[in-house]
Amino acid sequence: MSRLKFSLIPITVVLTLLCSCKGGGTTAAIAGGDTINFKYAEKLEIVKYDGYTVAKLSNPWDEGKILHTYILVSNNGQGTAGNSKYDKQELLSLFPAATIVNVPLRRAVITTSVHCGLLISLGKKDAIRGICDLRYINIPWIREQQSQGRIADCGSGTTPTLEKIIDINADAVLISPFQHSGGYGRLDEWDKPIIEVADYMETSALGRAEWIKFYGMLFGAEDKADSLFAEIEKNYNQLKTIAKQSNTRKNVIIDKMSGSVWYVPGGNSTIGGIISDANAGYAFSSNNNSGSLPLNFETVLTQAGESDVWMLRYNSKQPATYASLASENQGYSQFKAFKDKQVYGCNTFNNTFYEETPFRPDLLLRDFVIITHPDIKQLGQPRYFIRLK
Repeated sequence: MSRLKFSLIPITVVLTLLCSCKGGGTTAAIAGGDTINFKYAEKLEIVKYDGYTVAKLSNPWDEGKILHTYILVSNNGQGTAGNSKYDKQELLSLFPAATIVNVPLRRAVITTSVHCGLLISLGKKDAIRGICDLRYINIPWIREQQSQGRIADCGSGTTPTLEKIIDINADAVLISPFQHSGGYGRLDEWDKPIIEVADYMETSALGRAEWIKFYGMLFGAEDKADSLFAEIEKNYNQLKTIAKQSNTRKNVIIDKMSGSVWYVPGGNSTIGGIISDANAGYAFSSNNNSGSLPLNFETVLTQAGESDVWMLRYNSKQPATYASLASENQGYSQFKAFKDKQVYGCNTFNNTFYEETPFRPDLLLRDFVIITHPDIKQLGQPRYFIRLK
């Protein structure tokens, strides 16, 4: 009798069947596991059993359904789940719609700059063996390693090049899922795990950051991930307390026109939540959208034109100035923040905003608190946003 079967004898039976998918099917919910307590993440459920861990990712576009179920099995130095202490077929009989993942991952393809930055912060940069969309990755070490041939460029982040992935003998690909994506092209033919990193669909900043714990389990850095999140949570909540004690409360407007549209964060988006936690005012805070609102210029000017502070992100070899903003759109000069010279720019061309802030919301909240509460002096200068000249 295998160890898996023996470990289930005290349980006696599978208690219940729950709907699960990718693509339907059933998943056996087994008693006896230890459920990881997530304080903020709403789209991730992890249960640890004796020798393996089950992670369920909620489908962000279909409430009550599962996007993907993963069974994390320790390699024990033997390379495959079939050679480790648990039999693959036994596990899949318990969780029919799941994907077996042999952990820790040692040769991964990372398709987003966000997760590259995270692995570096977890001390697992050597596990990055392939990347996608290199032009969007603003991490010097990644670029250096790729130029020296130690990290492979695997093409597009939505449909990575399968031949490259096979060439580097990758053991998994981390990729962002999208609604109605229709799959991942030829990557769907691959016989190794595709890890769908749906953390970006969390609606709270700490909720997304808490996914660090899942990535720590994948890459053998669980203790580091737990301690890092504890630090982030502590910093974030301390900043909220400091912001509430301020004698000022400025209104803020975010970003600028992109073509003919101004995408402003919805009130329930992560940025909307950070603005609220910074004790700052926001013209669109009452909007319940968890994503961005596509608005025209006139609507933004009417609703947010009197905002005290303007914080915008841009990507340019040259720093933004009031003159360059006005040359883009003369209408920008009508905003109160422009007139009062209270515009702060984050140039993602030469900083690591997108690589850091999704999993370090405490660093971003710090910038918002500093900029919207000038009476708070103890926090120093902003990290990402610089006042325009």
